Amino acid sequence: MATRKAAPGTLVLLVRHGATPTTGQVLPGRAPGLHLSEAGLAQAAAVADRLAGAGLAAIYTSPLERASETAAPTAAATGLVPVEEPGLLEADVGDWTGEALATAARRKEWRELQRSPSTFRFPGGESLAEVQARVVAVLDRLHAAHPGRVVACFTHADPIAMAITFAMGAPLDSFGRVVVGTGSISAITYPTDGPPLVLAVNSTTGPVTDPTVGG
Repeated sequence: MATRKAAPGTLVLLVRHGATPTTGQVLPGRAPGLHLSEAGLAQAAAVADRLAGAGLAAIYTSPLERASETAAPTAAATGLVPVEEPGLLEADVGDWTGEALATAARRKEWRELQRSPSTFRFPGGESLAEVQARVVAVLDRLHAAHPGRVVACFTHADPIAMAITFAMGAPLDSFGRVVVGTGSISAITYPTDGPPLVLAVNSTTGPVTDPTVGG
């Protein structure tokens, strides 16, 4: 009796949005109206070039402008229509929305955030455990919806770092050790018969092809 060959896994490419005028200076959270800078637009174009040979089956994006603007060149190049996915949103930083990073770093709560992310909740916003849970849930849903295909998700640094941490089986408290730069591509493959595998983190150069990621 012939043995049926298992279907290939799904490759999920996690793209951090391009740079904005406040990147590295402000906690924008989910505040609307933050657009890509000139450097960010160039990063978005570079991402589209890198993904040209990836064989994308779908594009999903956080509803925030900086993510959807990063996805736009890839959508134009592939003819795919980006789907807004709320599960890919940035963390809701609540009362800290729009606060300068230098100001936030002086808060006593900031020390708690650095010491124990798994128990931290942004005042008036999400806990980091909630952020990770929703991101993992949406990636599980998306990879199941596209078996054996390649999917691009345009999102934000912390959700990507948390997804990678979970895929590696590492505790949430270690997610801050994962560097996710603007315009970078990280990759997780979801086999049909095993745990997810991290193929790349913070990749910024070279063409992206399945199952390898350049740079």
